[in-house]
Amino acid sequence: REALTAFAGVDPGVDQSGQHSSKSNKASKCGTGRLRKTLFQIMTTLLQNAPEDEPVYQFLNRKRSEGKPYYVYMTAGANKFLRIYYGKVKAHLRSLEQNE
Repeated sequence: REALTAFAGVDPGVDQSGQHSSKSNKASKCGTGRLRKTLFQIMTTLLQNAPEDEPVYQFLNRKRSEGKPYYVYMTAGANKFLRIYYGKVKAHLRSLEQNE
């Protein structure tokens, strides 16, 4: 799960050294920019269509209502989308293995 978000570059970067530990970090942006752009387009589409029953939209809307900056809630939404997608794909693969 963490490898997928790292590959997309939407995982929080690390800023630690000795006793210093930052509480707010930028996204690492390591990985493919095309995937990151696609994820941002998905988040934009979710915000435009506003499907109330979609958990990622609810998450984005909650972060926006908290007053989070644009890139913060878009990156957090992309991260949540990837985690949900990964879980669904993994469950599907498990069901295929059980059917065989």
